[in-house]
Amino acid sequence: MRWFGFGFNAFGQICVQEILDTDEKGDAVMEVKVSSPTELKRRVDKSGCSFKTGQIRASWSRRASLHLDGDRCVHLAGFGSSVDESSSACLAESRGCKDAHVSESHLSLAFPDRIEHWDLQRKDKTPSWTLEINTHSESSAAVKLPLVPGGYIASKPPFFRSLSPLLQAKSLALGGEHAVLLTAAGAVYTWGQGSHGQLGHGGLLSEEEPRIVEALWGMPMSSAAAGGWHSVCISDGGDLYVWGWNESGQLGLPSRGLRKASQQRSGQQAGALCQDVGTSGEEQHQGEKGEVFISIQAFPALLDVTPSCELRTVSCGSRHTAAVTTTGDLYTWGWGEYGQLGHQTLNSLDEPQRVEFFRVEQLHVVGVECGPWNTFTAVVQRGSTCT
Repeated sequence: MRWFGFGFNAFGQICVQEILDTDEKGDAVMEVKVSSPTELKRRVDKSGCSFKTGQIRASWSRRASLHLDGDRCVHLAGFGSSVDESSSACLAESRGCKDAHVSESHLSLAFPDRIEHWDLQRKDKTPSWTLEINTHSESSAAVKLPLVPGGYIASKPPFFRSLSPLLQAKSLALGGEHAVLLTAAGAVYTWGQGSHGQLGHGGLLSEEEPRIVEALWGMPMSSAAAGGWHSVCISDGGDLYVWGWNESGQLGLPSRGLRKASQQRSGQQAGALCQDVGTSGEEQHQGEKGEVFISIQAFPALLDVTPSCELRTVSCGSRHTAAVTTTGDLYTWGWGEYGQLGHQTLNSLDEPQRVEFFRVEQLHVVGVECGPWNTFTAVVQRGSTCT
């Protein structure tokens, strides 16, 4: 399995070989915007063998890669890391871990018998927080960060937040200021800040405790993700549901902001000012030609991906979204200022568009992980049975 990345690269979290210049101090200045999918450098051990990367997690300035060979370990790329990624050592503290999660300030590591939370802004030799795990408990085998037995790890103090065992949490996605939880039965719960409709309850109010998204009741979901101010999930049947803020087209719905930007790029005059049209659960705007634009979608909306396809998994950046189909194609949409959509442009999109690079290279996409301003994809050669 190979990994590719594209988008924000100011700290070398995608690639470091593209050196544009040197600054006044003589330090290398890297390519900030990577608009074409670029294969990540493979780490090699002392014998020259490549490590197998099984998982990637990303924050704004860092990328954490979990290597599966031998003693499992984590390698960090980006801010504060070695420039020569291929030869830099794994974090010694991470050896033996089975999962990892990174934020701007902390790295969480899941071991068979414990969870460790490390402060990346300090050089402590011990974790800032530790949670012991009962290895004989059924919940210990289901640790999937940021979920941990009894709750989850937040990016801000208090780091441990409890969750009711009655929720039977299967996965948890943390957005900018909200959370989306998927239960073992496929129900979706959300809580946190709701000012942009990102909770999906039909209003803009916040929720302190997990609340079920009633509009999805009775439709089991298999995957869920949270962006800065939007949320998405995939049903067992492969349908995609979206809700929240659509300012940059991250929901795949018509965006007034993107339409105006497109007109400006083409040199056309912007149309008459849009008039707000009040609707239940949506904040819409109507243009001079009867076009309807959606700024906030407070209820889950079914999004059609054309041509019709079944989706397998989805991930969200701050203001962009990426989804993988069961046939191995990658679709992206939303904010594209740093090339995070992978279409070899810096344009934003308010409708899903297939990333043709992987089709051209005969690569089958099997997974996707979005950082706030970038995207990472796991691929295998088309026709290969390896994952």
